[in-house]
Amino acid sequence: MKKSEIPDISVVIPVINEEENLSRLIPYLKTAAESPEKIELIVVDGGSTDRSVEIATSLGAVVEISPRGRALQLNKGARLAKGDILYFLHADSFPPQAFDLLIRKANSRKSAAGCFRLEFDSSSRFLSIFAWFSRFNFLLCRGGDQSLFITKELFYSLGGFDERYRVYEDNEFIGRIYRESKFKVLPKKIKTSARKYRLNGFLKLQYHFARIHLLYFRGSRPEVLYAYYTRHVKPN
Repeated sequence: MKKSEIPDISVVIPVINEEENLSRLIPYLKTAAESPEKIELIVVDGGSTDRSVEIATSLGAVVEISPRGRALQLNKGARLAKGDILYFLHADSFPPQAFDLLIRKANSRKSAAGCFRLEFDSSSRFLSIFAWFSRFNFLLCRGGDQSLFITKELFYSLGGFDERYRVYEDNEFIGRIYRESKFKVLPKKIKTSARKYRLNGFLKLQYHFARIHLLYFRGSRPEVLYAYYTRHVKPN
């Protein structure tokens, strides 16, 4: 494939007070990419009070300000994106080497959406077991920490992220992908921070995530999920 025929990838990173992670992630993405010149980095800030905006700008990312809310921020980043493929990534998650090449290969094989397997930056056996299940291509095994690539065409045909969700927006959207298209779990691993587990307790946090899953599948409204999350989960 000629360089001119390689599809562009727009990496969309929603942030609130992520100066430390951005200072590591943006340089990492530029060096880890197989074709960095075909990568667009978009940071969508939801009202940081630290140096997130300054750092992202100084490191060459496109920076946009948005109302707070990950679904709002993700959709705003998607609207700005110039790439044919959107890649939604958390600021504390580091995709594998040549992540862009892996995504493009999957796309060339008719995979319009997918993610990587999960790995935590922790020696916890509990988290290792939990991450091991991310290899299975079932909706219950999905989560935003695994990142998400999707063609812009499919993203807009599905209507993007549902902005009523202030939590669970990634799972809800991936559920729509599973219903309408094929989803690919790539064999390489993305390494993500276990900071929320350290803060809340490994078993306790996983219990509350399971409860949120259950509330969603029972038909609870987005505001009910958010109320449960804010009541039981400490933010990063």
